[in-house]
Amino acid sequence: MALTIPWPSLLGGILMGSAGLLLLLLNGKIAGISGILGGLTSPNRKDFLWRLLFITGMIGGGWLSIYLLGTPFPENYNASALIIITAGLLVGVGAGVGNGCTSGHGICGIGRLSVRSIVATCVFMAVAGITVFIRLHML
Repeated sequence: MALTIPWPSLLGGILMGSAGLLLLLLNGKIAGISGILGGLTSPNRKDFLWRLLFITGMIGGGWLSIYLLGTPFPENYNASALIIITAGLLVGVGAGVGNGCTSGHGICGIGRLSVRSIVATCVFMAVAGITVFIRLHML
């Protein structure tokens, strides 16, 4: 079996880690997406601009990768709109219950050696593996 390196994924990981590190070093903030997005609705206006720019950069980066780099965009989903909406709501509830999302715990928390984030990320991965197993082998 030949070893192939997923260069786009590697580059994406490097960029996400670098963005999280720069936000922490330059702004003292953690790059957890649920917290950044949730902060856009808070009354604290001094934090509004950097949060808006961060979210805009995430969305803009995705669009740029599609249009400039030719990254394939999935056009066919095998799930109904109800399933997709329900999954999104469950992710939001999970981020609230888990006191942060996978990006905050997995990328930034582990990088800071946060025990809570390491445990949370292990739980996220275990539940994801169990979910995939149940979905593919039991349903």
